[in-house]
Amino acid sequence: MPKLFKRIGDRPTIYHAHSTGYGFRVPPRVPIITVSRNSMGYWGEKALSSLIYYLPNEISPAFENQHLTRDIDVLVQARKSSEYLLKQLVPALQPQCNVVVQDSYVDDLIGLFNRSKIYLYDTAEYWGRYHLTEGFGLPPMEALACGMQVFSSVNHALADYLDPGFNCHKISGYATGYDVQRILNVLNSWENQTELPADFLAPYTAQQLIPRLQTILQEVNHFFDYQQTAASDVPQLTVRRRLSLNAKRILHKVKAKIKK
Repeated sequence: MPKLFKRIGDRPTIYHAHSTGYGFRVPPRVPIITVSRNSMGYWGEKALSSLIYYLPNEISPAFENQHLTRDIDVLVQARKSSEYLLKQLVPALQPQCNVVVQDSYVDDLIGLFNRSKIYLYDTAEYWGRYHLTEGFGLPPMEALACGMQVFSSVNHALADYLDPGFNCHKISGYATGYDVQRILNVLNSWENQTELPADFLAPYTAQQLIPRLQTILQEVNHFFDYQQTAASDVPQLTVRRRLSLNAKRILHKVKAKIKK
């Protein structure tokens, strides 16, 4: 990204931010559109003099509960899943229910979700290993839209919409046995599961996202016009400036003690 920013130069540019933690900086002349509040908070700290906006990803209306017969008890997508999930929890569940671990491309993901009752998603270890963040976390949302019960990690952007105890369950709950117990309880009481609130997906639909995008682009266009005639004068929080601010803070405390 830093190389691209240099090559693009002063041309009007927007950075569309997903996962974070890569360590590069975005020039103040480049507005940032983030797909999650977690990413917006990150750039709010790292890019003090940049314009920042929030525009979440869209979930396709094709992801819906088709009310099919659900012959799969537990569905796991192997990609990005933790070792705990694949090597401890799945083996513990397999003797007690029908577990499907999907580790290749699926032509009909919506159909697969509608055949399954519970979806397990645990990416905290994957992203933590690389010191990066989950940019949006669309799969659990798609699973919820298809009528599944979700056991998920709530790292980073997943915390934007997942609410353990209300629309999902937190996976990796203290012990493998406790996870197994909770998952089997959901399976055994499947007929009594409550449906997802009708307005849950509304903020992630095109009907709400398109007007939001129009507002953002209007503001960005106004900013690009202003940028042609003025330079940025808001200081960045660089390492040097952080050291300077800390030195000033310490000096202020020393002076205060001397006066006493």
